[in-house]
Amino acid sequence: MTDAPSMPIKPDEIIEIILKRRWLIIIPFCLTLMVGIYLAITLPKLYKASTLILIQPQKVPVSFVQPIISSDMETRISTISQQILSRSNLEKIIQQFKLFNEPENSKMFFEDKIEKLRLRIKVDVTRTRGDADAFSISYTGEDPEKVMQIANTLASFFIDESLKLREETALGTNTFLDVELESMRKRLEEKEAFLKTYRESYMGGLPEQLDTNLRVLDRLQEQLNSKQEGLRDAQSRLDLLNSQTVEREKTQDSLTKAPEGVMAGAEMDPAVQLARLKDQLAYLKTRYTEQHPDIKRLQTTIAKMEERLSGKIRGAAPDQLIMSPQSMENRKRQEELLNEIQTLKSDIQSITHQIQVYQTRVEDTPKREQELLTIKRDYQNIMESYNSLLGKKLEAELAVNMEKKQKGEQFRIIDSARLPEKPVSPNMMKLFAIVVVLGLGIGGGVAFLLEFLDHSFKRPDDIESYLGITVLATIPLIIQPGGLVKKRVAAILSILAVICSLTLLAGFSLVTLVGQDKALNWIQRAGF
Repeated sequence: MTDAPSMPIKPDEIIEIILKRRWLIIIPFCLTLMVGIYLAITLPKLYKASTLILIQPQKVPVSFVQPIISSDMETRISTISQQILSRSNLEKIIQQFKLFNEPENSKMFFEDKIEKLRLRIKVDVTRTRGDADAFSISYTGEDPEKVMQIANTLASFFIDESLKLREETALGTNTFLDVELESMRKRLEEKEAFLKTYRESYMGGLPEQLDTNLRVLDRLQEQLNSKQEGLRDAQSRLDLLNSQTVEREKTQDSLTKAPEGVMAGAEMDPAVQLARLKDQLAYLKTRYTEQHPDIKRLQTTIAKMEERLSGKIRGAAPDQLIMSPQSMENRKRQEELLNEIQTLKSDIQSITHQIQVYQTRVEDTPKREQELLTIKRDYQNIMESYNSLLGKKLEAELAVNMEKKQKGEQFRIIDSARLPEKPVSPNMMKLFAIVVVLGLGIGGGVAFLLEFLDHSFKRPDDIESYLGITVLATIPLIIQPGGLVKKRVAAILSILAVICSLTLLAGFSLVTLVGQDKALNWIQRAGF
């Protein structure tokens, strides 16, 4: 016998199969619901509590006070998160809330406890209303009360650490600027002292004094020319006076010679002769130096004559040594001219030295200007750095005061951690879906598999389809009195089984949706 072509299953046939194989569907479904409820009650549950923290910008406008901390928010949150997850902080959390004190954790190493606690803490950066920066701190644990307390404690510690970090950063920046400003101030003072010493060392030859030096140099040159002209004039007058004296002496010599017949060996008056020798010495000094042979010879002659006359002068009459008025006048004029010449020479030497000094200053002016420019440039650079540091120092002090008065950027808790009612692990909705699908799938699959393997004729159409025989009539099922009772009992049992499965489904749904504790409270309130 060949298999007849399969016929499509109608909805009423599906209902008939379900009713026929109802126990294969109800029993696995009830068993899976019971297993699901057991798992929902007995599986270890993890609760999660989160605290949402809003980042408020500083209250003072940035245009007035620049913030010290300029790093992006995620970097700062990451930094503070590392502090929160540090070993010392987690040790405080474990000791404060007596975590991992269960007997099963008695042999756990402390490092493992810290690592396990670190895995339960999470910091996420989020966006709130108005695109404001915010982040959440969440903690996952088994005790809902401790989970809430630890989440709030972590948030408070986070805010405290943030304020502490900002204040320490501001103070550290202020201290650093203090040290740098003091160092720059010392350098500035050293450069100022060097510049002052340089100006004092080359006072008179500085670039800004060039015009004055040139004017003084011109004036000194005029004075030198005037003095040289005066010297030449004085020497000319002295030469003229000396020549006049020589001529006069020649005339006197001719007049004082003895006449013929008079003894030619008569000598000239020694006083007059000494005066003439001194006049001649004064004249030679105007032309030669003290080392000239004629001057030395004449000085020796005058000295000897003065020694020879010294004895005669003691016994002579005073009027015998008196020179003539004209000789005295000439002698006085010669001394005056000699003094004038000596003064002019001294003035010329002094002016020449001054001219050399000012010429050196003028010639060194480009060099001094270049050196002064280098010194001023270094001084200006240090001054600009000092002013810049001083401005930053003032800004840092304002930032420190702003942080101390909590007018800067702040963290504000907008959603504190609340007592969690539903566990996050295991996922009850996922467990519910798996249990329901598995229960219905097992029962329905077995029922339809058995129905598929059952090749008996169930409808007249099956006979016509498989055997090709036309069915003329069907005889209805004759139910005996005992069979009717069994049918009623089966119906009641089926209804009870359906009620039981629905009750289990409702209880499982209640545990899934509201949690084990609330579900038990509701059941107790209902009087069950």
